[in-house]
Amino acid sequence: MPFQKILVPYDGSSFSDRAFKAALDLAQKYDSKITIVSCIDIFSSGWFGKSGFEQRLLKKLRGKIMKEIQDLEKIAKKKNVPTKGRIFETPTITKTLLTFAKSNKIDLIVIGSRGQSGLKELFLGSISNGVIQRAQCPVLVVK
Repeated sequence: MPFQKILVPYDGSSFSDRAFKAALDLAQKYDSKITIVSCIDIFSSGWFGKSGFEQRLLKKLRGKIMKEIQDLEKIAKKKNVPTKGRIFETPTITKTLLTFAKSNKIDLIVIGSRGQSGLKELFLGSISNGVIQRAQCPVLVVK
């Protein structure tokens, strides 16, 4: 089964770093394109009011995430793998990832088993678990 479009949800955790590396290996093998998606959880991080101060913090966070994505894009470019990054602000990360995957006809989602959210040592991450349960394409979970 060829994977032409690979989605990598990325949150800066070591698990998402490993997921990106696995996706990169697969992309080289199948001549695939990678899309890196980072989501800012506006619900749990309290970005509701979006005061001037909050807007500046959000802008700074977006800049940090964009830098991380650009670093990953550089790594992929050295391996001749086309890569693009997207950032979404959303109260529903799992739903956003699944909607993006469906609307962009993603062939494979490569996701870290856990992310940066709390209680990550106790169980499979809630985001990765939600993606596994509801994705309409294959999902590779990387530990």
